[in-house]
Amino acid sequence: MNALPSGALLSVQKLTKLFGSFAACNEIDLDIAPGEIHALLGENGAGKSTLVKMLFGVLEPTAGDICWEGKPVAIGSPGEARKLGIGMVFQHFSLFEALTVAENIALSLDDKIPIGRIAEEARALSRAYGLPLDPHSHVADLSVGERQRIEIVRALLQNPKLIILDEPTSVLTPQEADKLFETLFKLKAEGRSVLYISHRLEEVQRICDRATVLRHGRVTGACDPKQETPGSLARMMVGSHVPGVTHPDRANVGDVQLAVTSLSVAPRTPFATPLRDVSLAVRSGEILAIAGVAGNGQGELFDALSGEYPVAQAEAIVIRRKPVGSQGITARRLLGAGFVPEERHGHAAVSAMKLSDNLVLARSQSDRKAFLGGGFLKVIRRGAVKSAARRISESMDVRKSGEDPAAGALSGGNLQKFIVGRELDRQPAVLVVNQPTWGVDAGAASHIRQALVDLARAGSAVVVISQDLDEIFEVATDIAVISEGRLSPPFPAGELTREQIGLLMGGLHESRPAAEAADAH
Repeated sequence: MNALPSGALLSVQKLTKLFGSFAACNEIDLDIAPGEIHALLGENGAGKSTLVKMLFGVLEPTAGDICWEGKPVAIGSPGEARKLGIGMVFQHFSLFEALTVAENIALSLDDKIPIGRIAEEARALSRAYGLPLDPHSHVADLSVGERQRIEIVRALLQNPKLIILDEPTSVLTPQEADKLFETLFKLKAEGRSVLYISHRLEEVQRICDRATVLRHGRVTGACDPKQETPGSLARMMVGSHVPGVTHPDRANVGDVQLAVTSLSVAPRTPFATPLRDVSLAVRSGEILAIAGVAGNGQGELFDALSGEYPVAQAEAIVIRRKPVGSQGITARRLLGAGFVPEERHGHAAVSAMKLSDNLVLARSQSDRKAFLGGGFLKVIRRGAVKSAARRISESMDVRKSGEDPAAGALSGGNLQKFIVGRELDRQPAVLVVNQPTWGVDAGAASHIRQALVDLARAGSAVVVISQDLDEIFEVATDIAVISEGRLSPPFPAGELTREQIGLLMGGLHESRPAAEAADAH
């Protein structure tokens, strides 16, 4: 075993994880000092998730060593990790909406503690770290930002020396992200350490002391991010230059292709968000980006626009001058519309099925004609399907292990590129995309965003529903904000700042221009 780096809280040496013959992590060396915020960077599939799962006891290493405070340790479970002093806040929350804040925290504690004491400690801790919570509130009534506070507070209640945060700002407004950073600086001042995973390179520069970069399961670099630029960090991650997105323009704006008028939708479940009098219009050549914190009606709006859940009023949604509110997905696809849902696995793609089969499933009957042959008894022309899947993969730079693997065998970013490319291949007149680059690395995100801009330039009307303000400013010609199921009027992208969007995302509903409302706030 190599000598432990002087004063390291956590040190891993030649840590390796094999899945069969595939090395998800290959002889990784990493050390984290007390009181530092350390960034872990890499593309989708680089090995970040595998590494932190080994550190938190979710996966067992195939080889290598983990040292904690100078001593070799074997971390067999999350409970053992927490006893050592390692806490983790995952990207996707694990909360029960019908339970209170205190009850959710109690479920994660290894020891049986009276719920009243948990509530008191949670309230005191949340105040001390600037993460105010009412321990008696039900999770279903809380914003996404407040839900993240629960995850952080219950990790802090374990009194950890190291906290692992996975994409912590992906669901926050700019103002909420600033509050989170204040909390991290407070933890750092107390001598605690943070392992910070994020694709948002500007915030890595802002808050992190050091960064370790993974590529293809190996450590390929380490740096002081404050001495780098977002571009240089991206190059370290992908191994090559990441092209910027050329901003869309209004040179070829045409007729309205998608119109929504006074759309209201009652919640389908006790925890769904009702849509309240939503109206929008998108012309050919335009990209309307809809910003908002998760849980404010984005999913319900996508379902209504796509026809997954038709509404009673046909005239409430019009695609290419045809009322379609009461019709389903197939009817809308036949009019030239395409849709990319938020959830890749199980919604946009069947993980166990090959890419070519997923391509056929996503085609309407008229689209499938190119894949069918055999006269009266139609059969699928497998060659034509595979050729189309290959064309999509090449145009979107989808990196895969074989010619036609199962969708579940691709990394998240590469599957997302295929799903978006599958819709673009139809050259839709209208495209609605929900969270197009969720959890996607810088290179894949740039490719997807440029493809959306190019589609609009070719004359399509595009709606992008996103929580990523960087993405919104890169692709939008117009920006609207959804909050509590209400949609603001659209504003030209150049007229809004991040702070003004953040206020609207936080629930500022004003009919006057957003800039005026924000200035008056």
